[in-house]
Amino acid sequence: MKLMADQFDTMKAVKRLGAGLGIAAMAMVMPLVSANAQKIENPVAVFSGLDKITGRIISFDVYIGETVQFGALQVTPRVCHTRPQTESPLTTGFVQVDEITLNNEVRRIYSGWMFAASPGLHAVEHPVYDIWLTDCKLASSVPPPEDYAGPPIKGTVAEGEDPLAGPDDGLDTGPGVPRPKPFQG
Repeated sequence: MKLMADQFDTMKAVKRLGAGLGIAAMAMVMPLVSANAQKIENPVAVFSGLDKITGRIISFDVYIGETVQFGALQVTPRVCHTRPQTESPLTTGFVQVDEITLNNEVRRIYSGWMFAASPGLHAVEHPVYDIWLTDCKLASSVPPPEDYAGPPIKGTVAEGEDPLAGPDDGLDTGPGVPRPKPFQG
């Protein structure tokens, strides 16, 4: 009986040692993985805002460090990061949101990280307005503010174009017209 108890204690010790070594190995590998994950610092954060009274959702661009008013809320992104296209997508932004009260006082209601992949996790929920981060861009069709001092802007964007899209292939045709099905009768 004592021999079985000793063997059982030995097995428990080996499991603990194995788990400890596994954790140590992961701790050594994780810094290498995060060092490879480059962040692209973008000059423009893209938000969506919901006006709960009218039911409208509006998308708007805000330059880093710029304050834009949406209803009674003032939105100021401080950083907006994305990853290169070769890695799994992750769009994050540090955002501060202030509310203008009925007495014209400014009150901070949110200061923290927002993740575009899970907008419900860290969105601003206000009785009248909701705001969440949807994307980060390298350029915008909206001109930057005069005192802009954020990350460099990569060119300008014409209305309706995506600055992160690949080069134009020169074809002005959309998807081809489908062929009619042969008559079966």
